[in-house]
Amino acid sequence: QVQLVESGGGLVQAGGSLRLSCAASGRTFRAYAMGWFRQAPGKEREFVAVIGWSGDTHYSESVKGRFTVSRDKDKNIVSLQMDALNPEDTAVYYCAADRYVVSMTSPRGTVEVWGQGTLVIVSP
Repeated sequence: QVQLVESGGGLVQAGGSLRLSCAASGRTFRAYAMGWFRQAPGKEREFVAVIGWSGDTHYSESVKGRFTVSRDKDKNIVSLQMDALNPEDTAVYYCAADRYVVSMTSPRGTVEVWGQGTLVIVSP
């Protein structure tokens, strides 16, 4: 069974850092793009970051320069290092996997596999 499981969420003060991890099981995602989305209360899910199978990365403008996405293909894990957090970053963060980077960066794109999410709360 294909599964993505996020971990590392929690409560942090503004200006602090958190590192999220996503472990995949059931299949290999070596040739897939893997990334992160988030959804704040009352808002739609939005793209955060993605890393392609070749290692290329893309970020939303709101997190560029503060967040860093990386992956370990051998261990089937993708991570998101979040620095300089602010209250606007408060959301449930979801891991995602798809064969195409554009499936995540495009507003009309679709994602094949989703994790269940991990909550990040940034206090003022």
